[in-house]
Amino acid sequence: MARIYISLGTNISPEKHLKAGLVDLQQCFGPLQLSRVFESESVGFKGTNFLNMVAAADTDLSIAQVVTTFKQIEQDNGRIRGEKKFSPRSLDIDLLLYDDVICDIPVELPRGEILFNAFVLWPLAELVPNLSHPVTLQTYQTLWQNYDKQCQQLWPIEFEFPPELLPTNTL
Repeated sequence: MARIYISLGTNISPEKHLKAGLVDLQQCFGPLQLSRVFESESVGFKGTNFLNMVAAADTDLSIAQVVTTFKQIEQDNGRIRGEKKFSPRSLDIDLLLYDDVICDIPVELPRGEILFNAFVLWPLAELVPNLSHPVTLQTYQTLWQNYDKQCQQLWPIEFEFPPELLPTNTL
């Protein structure tokens, strides 16, 4: 079994798509450990604010199978392939970590945006503060403490998780 960390983000009907994405992830991977939900300004384009969070799960699927599962969940929730990199999203699900694997194929792991995007690093640091980044070897708590918090604006929000989610270790 591998421990995976998953980034979720949406700014199109964000509550609806975030809830649906979580339910779909739970159906595929079982119980999830969840960060708080954060609202953030769009990055790279002018658009409505995003809701972002990080989830953790255990899986026996390969990295490629996990990524394929994420793409299907995105598609099931209205994601259109071929969109510009910086544009509104119904649901964006990214694999951040797969145990301590470091690779470029089939995807970059650990995902580079962990170190650059507050909307990924802050929820990850809250979820697993003492886990170390496999490349920098610094804990996520240390990485967040050293992050320039002026470069991206985000804030935790109240969020009603779907009642059909199994009991989890939400923070």
